[in-house]
Amino acid sequence: MSPELPYQLALTMVNGVGDLVAKNLISYCGSAQGVFTEKKSFLRKIPNIGESTANNIAKFNAFDEIETEIKLLEKHQIEPLFYLDKKYPFRLKNHDDSPILLYYKGNADLNQQRVVSIVGTRKATVYGKLFTEQLCEALKPYGVLVVSGLAAGTDTNAHKYSLKFGIPTVGVLGHGLHTMFPSDNRKIAADMLEHGGLLTEYRYQAPGIKENFPQRNRIVAGMCDALIVVESGIKGGSLITAEIANGYNKDVYALPGKITDTWSQGCNKLVQQNKAAIIDSIDELMKSMGYFETSKKNKITQLPLLQNLSDPELKVVNYLKQGEKGIDDLHYETQIQVSQLALILLDLEFSGVINSLPGKKYALK
Repeated sequence: MSPELPYQLALTMVNGVGDLVAKNLISYCGSAQGVFTEKKSFLRKIPNIGESTANNIAKFNAFDEIETEIKLLEKHQIEPLFYLDKKYPFRLKNHDDSPILLYYKGNADLNQQRVVSIVGTRKATVYGKLFTEQLCEALKPYGVLVVSGLAAGTDTNAHKYSLKFGIPTVGVLGHGLHTMFPSDNRKIAADMLEHGGLLTEYRYQAPGIKENFPQRNRIVAGMCDALIVVESGIKGGSLITAEIANGYNKDVYALPGKITDTWSQGCNKLVQQNKAAIIDSIDELMKSMGYFETSKKNKITQLPLLQNLSDPELKVVNYLKQGEKGIDDLHYETQIQVSQLALILLDLEFSGVINSLPGKKYALK
């Protein structure tokens, strides 16, 4: 167990300390433990902290409860993922409101090269089910991780068909890992632990209260490269997830339907408002996301050309030798600031070193 873990847990329990405030505290105090060992006079001076929050930190004394929580995590082989950990989903980490602590059980790589989130109504129609099955079958060759919310309907179908076609799949829960909601999903959740995993921001025994489920949508949106909305009514959690994904600058796609179909109205609205690209075929969706089956590796750019590149440009090129990457992947792997990275990619494209692909991906020429 990391000596930081009790303090990381403590940060999630202090009144007045949410994800944004916690990250701000750590940036000033250097670590989670540092937050609880600093003097209150120092804490008060940190921007957006104030007297009340500083008092709550100084008076925090629930470490016995935290010790019990850690024993539960160890007993049930649940891995805590702090937002500064290497295993924490880097796509999610890039967003200010990402949880500072996640709880994970499974064997999937949360930082897989390609991550697709699939969401939709709990009242999936035959049309939606067939599309979800065809989509998962089409994704099979591309080494994709499929993420959804393990709710009834579309989410369950996304997980079920991912398992059917051998795709690792992760369910993001709105409660602790002590239970499963809906209870009908216990069997599929057990299968996902062998071929994917379960992820939540809630402590082990946290109940699935109503407010948690819209909150977990930001994780579903933040973890992916592309969000696919299969079916949705004119209101619903899927539209919330799509809004969040747009705010995160993710690619969003929606399956259209008849204007008279209740569970297509939300998707049609997303397309009409230019908040999602229309899905007119599986093949076109694959191309739009930059998924191409290739038997050969990308050719390595000629050495004389590489000699003219700066060190940051060379660093980007070296990572692209592994295959096509998104800007989030490159940011995580090179640790180059996103604003600088965008300029580097533009220069490399103008120089004929890389190609810009659909789905905001990049590859060597």
